[in-house]
Amino acid sequence: MRHSSPKDITVSKSTRTHRCLSCGVRLSDRRRYCSVTCRQRLRRKLNLRTGLLRALNTRYATFYITDRVIVLDILPYDSGEIFSFIFARSTHRQPADDFNRLADLLGSAWWKERRRTNRKYLASRYLLTKASRLPEGRKTLVPDEISRPAVRSRSLVHLQLDADALRNTDLENVIKKAYRRQAKKHHPDLGGDTRMFRRIHEAYEDLLQWSEEPSFTRRRGFPDKWFYDGVRNSWVQPTPVSRK
Repeated sequence: MRHSSPKDITVSKSTRTHRCLSCGVRLSDRRRYCSVTCRQRLRRKLNLRTGLLRALNTRYATFYITDRVIVLDILPYDSGEIFSFIFARSTHRQPADDFNRLADLLGSAWWKERRRTNRKYLASRYLLTKASRLPEGRKTLVPDEISRPAVRSRSLVHLQLDADALRNTDLENVIKKAYRRQAKKHHPDLGGDTRMFRRIHEAYEDLLQWSEEPSFTRRRGFPDKWFYDGVRNSWVQPTPVSRK
């Protein structure tokens, strides 16, 4: 296991946004993941190892990757410090597999100390001494609440709008302009596809109806890190970048 100082793993926000948040491969566009399969694979790996986090009395945790390392940050219920486990990435393995190796090493160390002392809390305390400590880092691991418009994603896609556009104070006009733009491209009388035009019109009606009584879904997390909530005992993928 390799430990580094937080300065050693600093990566600019712009660098992260151009990499898959699950495997780290460089992306040529603004996608967040290289594939759905890649995202789901990492999530399964993370959720299979929540027993370790429970043993460490974890309130919150985050997992993220850089060019060189994977990082597991843990905030226990009874601590104001963040405990950071930093593990060098393998040349020929994906971060999901590296996480498995890290979890195996930490789990083996925990069980060895558990058998030696016959005390779970001593095994957990011992394991945390192997981590890098970030004093008074609690705020960096307590997630913000992210709100997103509760609309069908396909409606946004068909009108070529992003979710933030739905926060515009002149929302009805925004939706109508988007509809007119897409109608000019896809109207059957202008050589467009009938089926696509029908979908665009349905999206237009869907978003207009939503604009009359806007509703939002809310969840907690980070835009560039996988987030673990000890109350739910599960990991969630990085949140879309959005205003509160």
